[in-house]
Amino acid sequence: MDVCLDVIAANAEKVDGIKISLLSKDKEIAMRRRLPAGVRMYTGDDFNYAELIAGDSEGHSDALLGIFDAIAPAASAALAALGRGSQNEFFELLEPTVPLSRHIFAAPTRFYKTGVVFLAYLNGLQDHFAMVGGQQSARSLQHLSQLFRLADQARVLIDPSLAVDRMKRVLAVHGVA
Repeated sequence: MDVCLDVIAANAEKVDGIKISLLSKDKEIAMRRRLPAGVRMYTGDDFNYAELIAGDSEGHSDALLGIFDAIAPAASAALAALGRGSQNEFFELLEPTVPLSRHIFAAPTRFYKTGVVFLAYLNGLQDHFAMVGGQQSARSLQHLSQLFRLADQARVLIDPSLAVDRMKRVLAVHGVA
């Protein structure tokens, strides 16, 4: 961290910000507080983003998150609430998405795309759940079922009846009726 901050400080006039995914809100906050004035912290922490974006009296992290595609409606509404100064509404909208994000990005993290694509399928943004190289099978049926439950709890299913129908189809293909 010290070396990175030294490089940024030596070139602060050329640096807009740094995108980091430490997956430790405390380490990110500590680093953010040491950035030179005018240099932004872009959080990539898909596990602790709500608190990092809301920030505190000493600053906040700007959002540059992989999960935002999957939770776009909730994220948009939450950021609008934060812009209006309504932190309570911000947290009411965004905090329920955090367990979903943690699940989608669970180890092995490289398979997060399966969760993002599955959620896009459930939301009717694509008409199939097939991925290049068969990557739709990178996550288990149990993982996808939990993703469905968490997406419902996070209120990110655009059309719940469509999502239920599509979930039933996925279950049927796997022999679960």
